[in-house]
Amino acid sequence: MIATRGLVRSVTVVSCLALLSACANMSPQGQHTAVGAGAGAALGAGLGALIGDSSQSALIGAGIGSVVGGVVGYNWKGIKQDVEKSGASDLGVAVIEMPDGTLKVNIPSNVSFDTNKSALKPALLPVLDSVARALNQHPELRAKAIGYTDSTGTDAINIPLSQRRAAAVTQYLAGQGVAATRLTSEGQGAANPVGDNSTTEGRALNRRVELFLYAVKQ
Repeated sequence: MIATRGLVRSVTVVSCLALLSACANMSPQGQHTAVGAGAGAALGAGLGALIGDSSQSALIGAGIGSVVGGVVGYNWKGIKQDVEKSGASDLGVAVIEMPDGTLKVNIPSNVSFDTNKSALKPALLPVLDSVARALNQHPELRAKAIGYTDSTGTDAINIPLSQRRAAAVTQYLAGQGVAATRLTSEGQGAANPVGDNSTTEGRALNRRVELFLYAVKQ
């Protein structure tokens, strides 16, 4: 096992160095496009393998994946601070700058939806108001909500539920004046777990909506 892990880490180091070398030889615009097309995901996964966190390694840079036009770099400092000041930290809503250039607002189940429901809880609305404000002030930005469930139940139940929950987030943003053409939603059911579905705590972590803000190349 130790030898295998060492080999994986060695291969990962070489892969990451190759990726960084390729990006170094690109123009800034090319670098941004590469990240938006998945370079951030590869680098994030590589870093996860290096730090030994196998449960998170593939998710560190996964983000929203490829976007038409390519995700470009963006200065998230002001927006991140505004969302955090809206009460996100007190609610356990994490605001994270991702390696792929997006800003992820991770919305846990305890502040978003009741069990088997897709109606937003009032406590979450100030956080979403701050996101809507950012989108309205920065028309170059877009948002995508991705809903997830735990592994309890079947895909026939979990996927539609995750879709409704993601859609509830984007519909609320649209209700605050954000153009619907700038918003997308997707439900992935029990896919991409971030916690252990065999435990109560892990299942709670997996029931979430990940809201990504991003800028695209114009």
